[in-house]
Amino acid sequence: MNIFENELYLEDVRAAAKTDLPWNRLKNKSILLSGATGLIGSFLVDVLLEKNRTDGLNCKIYALGRNEQKARDRFPNLENDPLLEFVSHDINLPLTSVEAEKVDFVLHLASNTHPVQYATDPIGTITTNIIGLQNMLEFAASHHTERFAFASSNEIYGENRGDVELFDEDYCGYIDSNTLRAGYPESKRCGEALCQAYISQKGLDVVIPRLTRSYGPTMLQSDTKAISQFIKKGIAGENIVLKSAGTQFYSYTYVADAVSGLLTVLLKGEKGAAYNIADEQSDIMLKDLAALIAGFSNKEVVFELPDQTEAAGFSKATKARLNGDKLKRLGWQPCYTIESGIERTMRILAG
Repeated sequence: MNIFENELYLEDVRAAAKTDLPWNRLKNKSILLSGATGLIGSFLVDVLLEKNRTDGLNCKIYALGRNEQKARDRFPNLENDPLLEFVSHDINLPLTSVEAEKVDFVLHLASNTHPVQYATDPIGTITTNIIGLQNMLEFAASHHTERFAFASSNEIYGENRGDVELFDEDYCGYIDSNTLRAGYPESKRCGEALCQAYISQKGLDVVIPRLTRSYGPTMLQSDTKAISQFIKKGIAGENIVLKSAGTQFYSYTYVADAVSGLLTVLLKGEKGAAYNIADEQSDIMLKDLAALIAGFSNKEVVFELPDQTEAAGFSKATKARLNGDKLKRLGWQPCYTIESGIERTMRILAG
């Protein structure tokens, strides 16, 4: 499937590119982002390229990743666009391969983000969020970066203690750090603290967007998150497999809204501050999410026990709903509900 031939997808990209933001901050500037071929990163690159084409933004994009062929497959104009450059690099090594004296904006989006990775690559999960982040921060500090953004996660809040319905940015729930599954949320927490250290010690300007469970047509086929598995089953015309009672209550964000939120934090956020990218219209219980996707594909929800590897990677949080009011006060407004986001995802991926 060529996603660039899908009008619905192009509509999403154009809509995000029209978000009311101080885009002039990026005009004639440069931006380096890790995780450039991931769900969030690839959509962000598409939005920036759209602004370059339509509004003359002239923003140079350094897309960092380990697999050049993957980048070429995802960005077919990579060889012909002088404003898009792929940087082949393992983020856990010092970043020395960008030949530029100054990079104006740096975003660390690379991360293991789904259950099987948490269970099978726990070391990589932690090191990308700490060592990889430090390498990006060091690069930013030495390349006169105007602003750095660290993509954090709703998982830093841990388990809801039962004292609130929605997590605001100051909430701190329970995480048992002495477990395999704690590697992801604890390394995100440590990453946020590392950002504060660079603000204090090296004077770096850092903002922290906290993403919810994100989904959309740019999801990777290897993604094992429940929502991604549901969508893949639905598109394949198979029953939706639910591997729990489905009473987990989470916030979700369609990728176009996640990227417009990320850009809002990058361009309008306060130095050192964290912002939840979330909206209550996309909060849903897992069993209802499964039923929603089954309804779109005219299939049923069936129950199946997870295998040992899958179970080890599952989140222990049973309720994780985020309060997005702080970001909305910067002017961000989501365009998609969970229903419209799921429908668009399935229509785009179905071709």
